[in-house]
Amino acid sequence: MLHNMLTGAPVMLLCLILQALFVVLTLRLYLRLRPQSGKIGPVTSIVLLSLVMLLMLLGNFIQMALWAVLYLLLGEFADFSTAVYFSGVTFSTVGYGDVVLSEHWRLLSPLEAGNGILMFGVSTAMMTATLVDIIKRHNL
Repeated sequence: MLHNMLTGAPVMLLCLILQALFVVLTLRLYLRLRPQSGKIGPVTSIVLLSLVMLLMLLGNFIQMALWAVLYLLLGEFADFSTAVYFSGVTFSTVGYGDVVLSEHWRLLSPLEAGNGILMFGVSTAMMTATLVDIIKRHNL
């Protein structure tokens, strides 16, 4: 169990740093692009929300790819496509079970799932904050 934690911890830490980076960059971009005063129209609202959602998803996809690289380095999967598929299913906590890790590394799965649910939570909070700001400024 300890070897799983020690192996997954650096990837988790990198994911946390990446998520923080994407949040900061997305917030800065959002604040730079949104009108500083007055109401926000529907087209601007759609563009701003879409941009925030796309950037946050990109950050999550990069994190899934990092976990996939770890699985490849450990020899768990033969190709990147399968590793990314498993990582995406695990990171999103869907967990189909059609592709699994070996018994030796299987405890990396809940570690990645915990990491993923936390990162999706941060992404959701970011999108919610953006939506609240847009609602306050929307020209209805």
